Formats: sequence, C-alpha cells, structure tokens
Amino acid sequence: MPRLLVHEGRLTSSARLRWVKLLWVALGVGWLWAFLALPLLAVVGLSFTENGEYGQMTTTPTLENYRRVAGFGLLGWTSANAWTLLRSVVVAGATTLIAVALAYPTAFAIAALPTRRRTLALAAITIPFATNLVVRTYGWMLLLAADAPPARALHTLGLLDHGEALHPGALAVYLGMASACLPFAVLPLYASVERLDWTLVEAARDAYAGRWRTFRHAILPQTAPGLWAALVLTFVPALGMFLVPDLLGGGRHQLLGNLIQRQFAGDWPFGAALAVVLIVASLGGLWALRRRGDAHA
Repeated sequence: MPRLLVHEGRLTSSARLRWVKLLWVALGVGWLWAFLALPLLAVVGLSFTENGEYGQMTTTPTLENYRRVAGFGLLGWTSANAWTLLRSVVVAGATTLIAVALAYPTAFAIAALPTRRRTLALAAITIPFATNLVVRTYGWMLLLAADAPPARALHTLGLLDHGEALHPGALAVYLGMASACLPFAVLPLYASVERLDWTLVEAARDAYAGRWRTFRHAILPQTAPGLWAALVLTFVPALGMFLVPDLLGGGRHQLLGNLIQRQFAGDWPFGAALAVVLIVASLGGLWALRRRGDAHA
C-alpha cells in the first residue's frame, strides 16, 4: 500500500508527489530549452554558415564569419571590430560604475524611509520598466534638446554654444544608458541594505573608525552580495545595448550591439558570429566579477 502524506492540506501519496515534482521540473527545463537553449544553439549554428550567391544561407560549415569578426577581410586585416568590442566594454563598464555610484546612496535613502514611503519609492524605481525603452530614450532627447532647461542653463553659463543641444554626444549616451540600467543596480543593493546589521556599524564607530573605515569594514562586506549582483545585472545589458547609443549618440558611438543590429538587416551569419562574441564577452565579464567577488568574500 502506498505511503500517504499530507501536502498543502491535501492527502496524497509519496509516488504522486514525486511525479508532480518531476512534472514541474520538466516544465521549467522545457521552458529553458525552448526559449533559451534552442535559440542560442540556432545562433551558434547560424554563425558557421555564410550567405550564398543569391543571399541564401549555405549549409557548409565555415569559420569565415569569425575571421571577419577578428578583422580579416578581402583587403587584409583591420582593427575596426576589435575597437568596437573594446569601446563596448569600456562604455558598459563606465555605465555600470555610474549606475552603481547612484544606486548606493539611493538604496540607503529608500531603506531609511518609513514602510509606506519605502513602498512608494520602490514603485517609483520600477515604474520605468512599464515604459518602452524607445519612449524613455526619446524623453532624454527632448530633455537634452537645445531649447530644454539643461541646455539653456549651460548657454547662460557660457559652457555651451547658443543653439547647441546636449545630444548627440558621449554625455547623452552615458546618461541614457545609466538611467536605463539604474533600476537593475538599485534593487539588489536595496535588498542588501535592508538587511544591514547596524550593530556592526555602531561597533566600528565605538572603535573610533572614520567614515571610510566604517564603510570599508562594517558596511561594504554586508552589502557585497547586492553590490556584485548590481554589477552583473548592469554590465550585461549595457554591453549589448544598441538603441540608446544609436539615438542619443547620433550613430557616431557605434557599439557591438549597433554592429549586430545592422548585420541582421542582410548578413545574418556575420551578425550571428558577432552575437556569439557578445555572449562570450558577457560570460567573461560575469566570470571576472564573480572571481573578484569571491576574492573579497
């Protein structure tokens, strides 16, 4: 006779409970395979094909697309793709640092609020997710226009030529990317700050530690998990972002995401090879951040 158990207020058997668990696991694994693993394998497979004479994709495996990614073409070697990748890593890293620098004090400010206001502040942080990134980017374009208050203030101070806007340019790109990634940095940092043990902070102050030493030895170790999560969640989307640099950079700040987006207009195999390189670069960044996080743990 099967062993009977009470699970969630219902009488069931251990065998049935085991099959229910396997079913839920199978649904999760199937979802990951259908919407993550299979598309990724398709992109990897596509990267080893090439366009035929009439634009069709051939079935003969080739490494030509990866040679082109490395810079080798009909006219020899060029460093354009390497500089694009390096520029993407630098911009993503700078965006991550800006977002985390803004998120740290924001997380502490939210954690210091009363419970009701804290909920409203968290809602305000997540509200941008309900708006399309295109709309938010056009909002930045309006805010940074020549007749907008920021540009007018700089005109008055003589820091900007009259009639000149703040976009397109590098400043506009960093502002747009940092604002798009800021919620990804605030939420994990807030989760760590909320659980902060303030008795350790008070102990550091009682030991006559200054502000920096208090932060270094009492606050930073406790918020390190949220910090590394914020770095990862900000760096990865920033590395592949193409819409914000395209609109706010005026096409003059091409990143790897922009290069991939243009290739899928006609040269899918080369675009797939670039996408694989972007995935590898993202995984490399995640590995480096994890190694550094383990070293400071």
